[in-house]
Formats: sequence, structure tokens, C-alpha cells
Amino acid sequence: MIDLHSHILPGIDDGSPDFETSVALVSELAAGGVTEVVATPHYIEETIYTSPRVANMKLLAGLRRHLKKAGIPVKVHLGNEIYITPKILEFLKNREISPLGRASSKYLLVELPMNGKFPNYADIFLSLIRSGYKVVLAHPERYSSFAKDFSLISELCDMGVLMQCNLGSFAGIYGKTVLKLASKMAKEKMIFAFGSDIHHVRGEKWMGNAFKKLSKFYNNDELDDLLVKNPKTCI
Repeated sequence: MIDLHSHILPGIDDGSPDFETSVALVSELAAGGVTEVVATPHYIEETIYTSPRVANMKLLAGLRRHLKKAGIPVKVHLGNEIYITPKILEFLKNREISPLGRASSKYLLVELPMNGKFPNYADIFLSLIRSGYKVVLAHPERYSSFAKDFSLISELCDMGVLMQCNLGSFAGIYGKTVLKLASKMAKEKMIFAFGSDIHHVRGEKWMGNAFKKLSKFYNNDELDDLLVKNPKTCI
């Protein structure tokens, strides 16, 4: 699996606090079948979560050294989970934020407020798409307004927004409402790729439980597309 969403860079958001924890997190992902992972620290303007790309690249290099020393053969790439803002194009131009994977990637992982509401968010997505970017929406199944109105997800899919769901949603980590919405999205074949969205060590069983649930909605070829081929195009 290629994991498009994780919080494994140490000390810059609400994920890993240090390299030791980062190694433990990546080790857990590796045990669950992850071969590549994109580190996507939060970037939320006007908060403490605004670590710039240059600083994140240094942390990424450090994490790679620690993983090599620990013998964990997982490739780690750089990205951001970008909190929705009209300034995304400006931040990209100034190299404040990172697309998913290589610097030339056009895929952006974007987050909405947990209630899903933000003024003109669809217009921002459309502006990014018209500028040549691919918007990957982080964990749409977790937004409460989307759970209340499924058509909001359908409208974004029709626009060309790609849906990244969390594996943990299928393992029941976020509760029954999130599981129900994630399952509906899976049935409707609306999901583009998955991410762990891992912040803390969870133990070994949750990923296996998620894959068992996913096997009810997808055959092996479809899972290969969602877990490997689609995310590979992003990085």
C-alpha cells in the first residue's frame, strides 16, 4: 500500500512528537503492508501549524536516516495536509507548502473544517483545478455536513475532486456515523485512494480490520488500484 496521508514528521503538528515515535509509527504502517508513505503535516495559516517546506525537508531527511538505521524499508515522501484557504496558490508559488510527493506533483491534499463548512470552498477547489492541480480531499467521510447531505460529496466528485478516505474509518476508529458514510462512498465507488492519517501508535490490528471491511466492497484488482496504482500517480 502507498499511504497518502500521515503525520509522521516529528514535532511540527499534532502527530509524532519525536523521531523515536516517528519510527514506531512507520514501523506500524510497514507491519500493515505500507511500502511508501507521504508525510503530510498540517499547514493551517495563522496557527502554530505553519512549518515551511524547507524545514519539513530537513525533518524528512532526518526521518529517512532513522528509518534506515532501524532497518525499516518504507519510502517516505513529503507533502502537506493543507487547510482550505484562498491562498493555496500563493503558498505553492512561495514554496511554503508541498504537493504530494515530488515537488512537481500537481496533487494537493486539502482539508476542510470538520463540519465541512467553509465559505466558497467549491470555488477554491475549482480555481485549483483550472490552474492544473488535482485536489485530493482529505477524509471526506469525517465531515459532519457531508454525513447530513451526501450530495455535497457527489457534487465535488463531479467537479473532479478526488476522495481520500482514512483506513481507520473502515475499522470503526471514528465511530458508526463515519463508518456508515465511508461504506456508502465505497459502495458508490467514489474513493480514489486511502491514507492512514496516523498520528499515534494504534496497535497492529486496526489496519487488518480495515482491509477486511474493504474486501466487502472491492475485488483484488480494484483494491490494487486504490491502494497502489492511484496513489502512485500522485507522488
